[in-house]
Amino acid sequence: MSATTISSPVPIPCVADVEAAARRIAGVAVRTPLVFSPILSERTGARVFLKPETLQRTGSFKFRGAYNRMVQIPEAARAAGVVACSSGNHAQGVAASARLLGMPAVIVMPHDAPALKRDRTRALGAEVVGYDRRTEDRDAIARAIAQERGAIVVPPYDDPHVIAGQGTVGLEIVQDLAALGLVPDLVAANVSGGGLVAGIALAVKAQAPGARVVACEPAGFDDHARSFRSGVRERNPEPSGSFCDALLAPTPGALTFEITRPLVGEGASVTDAEVARAVAFAFLELKLVVEPGGAVALACLLEGRLGVSGGTAVIVLSGGNVEPETFIRCLAA
Repeated sequence: MSATTISSPVPIPCVADVEAAARRIAGVAVRTPLVFSPILSERTGARVFLKPETLQRTGSFKFRGAYNRMVQIPEAARAAGVVACSSGNHAQGVAASARLLGMPAVIVMPHDAPALKRDRTRALGAEVVGYDRRTEDRDAIARAIAQERGAIVVPPYDDPHVIAGQGTVGLEIVQDLAALGLVPDLVAANVSGGGLVAGIALAVKAQAPGARVVACEPAGFDDHARSFRSGVRERNPEPSGSFCDALLAPTPGALTFEITRPLVGEGASVTDAEVARAVAFAFLELKLVVEPGGAVALACLLEGRLGVSGGTAVIVLSGGNVEPETFIRCLAA
């Protein structure tokens, strides 16, 4: 198993950047509710809230970061458009932002991405370019397209503006809890490249420094947890193999890891079977549709991997773009 040293050529965002992002996306992104869950609170002995980003534009938190990055592109540079790499949720966030801003968009997506996500990306007006996860370098493909067209690359996570946009999830969590006279003791979020959990950590730790922020991953793709233990960016041994398609980045981002190593430093993981049960639980008990990659933090809670006892916990449901066939298999589990 190989490791990668930390090297970030771009500035690290701070909570002020998250607050600025919140102003930019206000009225465009959905301010998703913070929902108290009696059943999860009774089950865990904690005061449990859910942050359902399944209700966000395009069905995931990804719209926040994409729009915050793209709305800052100067008008004169927008005609050349943007390029992004994604298995589906960032793709839709970029495509929707491009449509709102009147920009063309090209998305480099793996051939094994869910058809639902590919189709919705195209329906939003983006051009989709496929690639093989095992044999091709998606970043190289995106760079070549950007160079040819003069387009701007919008990274899925390793970008300060994208991270700041995702951090508005954490900002809203802190603000909505404060309105109830509460502070978070734990916030658990799903993690792939780390943009969401890094942004959340920036926002949450600024207001609640004692809170635990936990990075939740599929078993076998726990590169963040291993990286926290070793102190360097570890790579996953395989590029695919979990049905949590939204969470299969090969390694933590260089920029995101600089944020999460000191502010998060803790990971939890669950198997696909445990995730399937969480997807079913969300539907049957919480009345929410959550995709596998969006349900990993919930699965960690249900399986007792978060060490929750007492206090106030927030579980981020990061996305709800699940294919019907996959959803049915989860319910059958």
